Amino acid sequence: MDAAEFRRRGKEMVDYVADYLENIEKRQVYPDVEPGYLRSLIPEEAPEEAESYEDVVKDIERVIMPGVTHWHSPYFYAYFPTANSFPSLLADMLCGAIGCIGFSWAASPACTELETVMLDWLGKMLKLPADFLAGTEGRGGGVIQGTASEATLIALLAARSKIIKLIQADHPDRSETDIISKLVAYSSDQAHSSVERAGLIAGVKMKKIPTDNKFSVRGDALQKVLEEDRAAGLIPFFFCATLGTTPSCAFDCITELGPICNAVEIWMHIDAAYAGSAFICPEFRPLLNGIEFADSFNFNPHKWLLVNFDCSAMWVKKRSDIIGAFKIEPLYLKHDHQESGNHSHWQIPLGRRFRSLKMWFVFRMYGLKGLQAYIRKHVGLAKEFESLVRADQRFEISADVVLGLVCFRLKGSNELNETLLKRINNARNIHLVPCQLAGKFVLRFAVCARTTESRHIQEAWCHISHLASELLQELKIKY
Repeated sequence: MDAAEFRRRGKEMVDYVADYLENIEKRQVYPDVEPGYLRSLIPEEAPEEAESYEDVVKDIERVIMPGVTHWHSPYFYAYFPTANSFPSLLADMLCGAIGCIGFSWAASPACTELETVMLDWLGKMLKLPADFLAGTEGRGGGVIQGTASEATLIALLAARSKIIKLIQADHPDRSETDIISKLVAYSSDQAHSSVERAGLIAGVKMKKIPTDNKFSVRGDALQKVLEEDRAAGLIPFFFCATLGTTPSCAFDCITELGPICNAVEIWMHIDAAYAGSAFICPEFRPLLNGIEFADSFNFNPHKWLLVNFDCSAMWVKKRSDIIGAFKIEPLYLKHDHQESGNHSHWQIPLGRRFRSLKMWFVFRMYGLKGLQAYIRKHVGLAKEFESLVRADQRFEISADVVLGLVCFRLKGSNELNETLLKRINNARNIHLVPCQLAGKFVLRFAVCARTTESRHIQEAWCHISHLASELLQELKIKY
């Protein structure tokens, strides 16, 4: 393919993508295929001779689309959103074309510098304390990670490195192995599984702190466990607070937790993967109160801020804590501007894409007001769904509806709700996933797609209500 054909095919692909997104609600939201469906549709080996572009494109609908779960369908209400917008898609195209591997300033100055500035822009939208901004002289700063899972792991490893160095400075004879065996990290019992996984990778104990009736970790619960562990000879060193938990979008009380962590020099990391986008709205910014106590903070613009995957924003108060844990510089990576920013020292991989282009395009083409309007629209749609659930005496709301997630269930047994969810997903008109709250099987309804409107919410509820009526009639259950 030469440049002339690329121009032609590129325009065709943009038309295909635009048509796909414009008409996505006409597609079945969840695929009707079995594991292994794809292998029989394509050859066992790559072709020896080149195939035509037309043949490749034909196979998109034949091979790929039958197995796609359409995350950007307005009938997709599972998990949490994954962001998508036309400006971001265009920026991703440019990123692919430039194709730099921005591991250092010298490897691509624009890649390094735009990322630093975009994280400052976003930090200011969130009204983060100045400690977290790079500016021109700041000690902190932001970086783009691939996912919130990576950000949690990076924070945990940096905290581990920091505490080991501090202990060995006072006790040079104490081995790293001995220290690590005593280290213990903490998270909410509602925290994402990636937090527990970070502990496994780091080789440290991870304890879950019990939550209150709002599924939030409070200060007294953490304080109790810390005192018990210190008395047992353990070394608490890291706490991951969650703002917007995956099961129910609950918020740990960081105004209570932060001072406790600061007082005993425990690294506090805040994971706000989904909810963080909402903090650009003044009415939701109080949910972030207490951020001043944190050592690191992360959320995913690729969830709810119209920047497509992957783009996970992470800030630290002292970038030296991160760099000190990961900095290794062989001769072939050194250059004349070593202090100008090497983001490879802030992450596990060496290579990194020019992801900040997506932020730059989206922030400029939507503006802060446009992004705020988008968040508010989704929250409003969630509130609309909540009101429909509350109006039906057969159902109950299982957790406070704060942002774009509604947790609900039929009043009754877990088995009843499991059956209802199975019927909802088997019908493939809409797609939901469950969670468990206080021992109860709960259905999650997350407003996800950029194109979701009130009519989609109304259709989804009518569908759920109809299936519930059929189920209850079959089981002869009355309320």
